[in-house]
Amino acid sequence: MFVLDTNTVLDYFKGKGRVPERLLATPPSEIALPAISGYEVWVGVLGSQNPKRRREQFEAFLSAIEILPFDAEAGMRAAELRHDLERGGEAIGPLDTLIAAIALANGGVLVTRNLREFSRVPGLKTVNWHD
Repeated sequence: MFVLDTNTVLDYFKGKGRVPERLLATPPSEIALPAISGYEVWVGVLGSQNPKRRREQFEAFLSAIEILPFDAEAGMRAAELRHDLERGGEAIGPLDTLIAAIALANGGVLVTRNLREFSRVPGLKTVNWHD
């Protein structure tokens, strides 16, 4: 399963890089979005110059893929991850910690351009569809 980071969703809607091509070549059944990334995209949708149109586009996108919740397993993984990264002086942003934990808890590959930050997460598989 490919788990989309927020920047991947934004790149898809903006037609940036190779994201649209790669996303459309992947069966929707293999695509998932962490609820946290959904939240981040919604913030952008509501603040956009055309929120009605953007809302319709994003809702259509969401209806085709799986939404991964921040559940008890992801919560435990996030706490462990934050603890370990902070102890090693390698902390990442709080929402990125939650996104990484959701991907780990679901055994997914995180699709992101933010490899610098997510590469610090032990055991997290990542891929960049932008380049």
